[in-house]
Amino acid sequence: MDYFAVGKLDSRVAADVISGIARGCKANGCALIGGGETAEMPGFYATGEYDLAGFIVGAVERKRLLTGAKIRPGDVLIGLPSTGLHTNGYSLARKLLFDVAGHGPSTRLNDLESTIADELLKLHRSYLKPLRALDNAGVLKGAAHITGGGITDNTPRILPKGLGVRIDLGTWPVLPIFELLRKIGRIPEQDWRRTFNLGIGMIFVVSPRKLAEAGKILDKMKEDWYPIGAVIPAGRERVIYE
Repeated sequence: MDYFAVGKLDSRVAADVISGIARGCKANGCALIGGGETAEMPGFYATGEYDLAGFIVGAVERKRLLTGAKIRPGDVLIGLPSTGLHTNGYSLARKLLFDVAGHGPSTRLNDLESTIADELLKLHRSYLKPLRALDNAGVLKGAAHITGGGITDNTPRILPKGLGVRIDLGTWPVLPIFELLRKIGRIPEQDWRRTFNLGIGMIFVVSPRKLAEAGKILDKMKEDWYPIGAVIPAGRERVIYE
């Protein structure tokens, strides 16, 4: 953790925050071994507000690095679902929902199953366990975390030169929040795909021969997964949606 800053420290709130961090560390096999600054800045933060910044440091043996070097044309893309925005595109989402559409945090819409506040505060899920399971089984060639830039910008980063991907539209459910944002903002499709994850938070690359094995591992873990495309030879355009 880097720092926890407030106007006036409330020990109960601080304890809740640390407890939440500890639960996240335990769930992902991390150790909470250090803390940063706890700062009180009266007049800077409103009553009841706090600012929290943190980071995680990891290490991996060189021989275990997932470099993507073994990815080949014909390899399959497995998509794992996101829970929502996953901390990406929030500036645009807030502008569209609050400024353009005039909604408030407590607004309930037919398009969503919760209030707007609850939708925007959905947890950004961790993919460590399924990633580790596939890697330990020796079936994983590469993994792309779909953050800012969407599938369009993140997937090519793991591909060897000269390769791209074909994304098969309609192979996974696009979450309602993304359809709602596109409708409110009349966002061009290309920009929409570059800003949001659209319901896919992680992409794994496996050989077609290993797809069934990977599927069994994910099924055993009760992980939802979708075959969403394939690796293809590519020139300048490295992500094609069909």
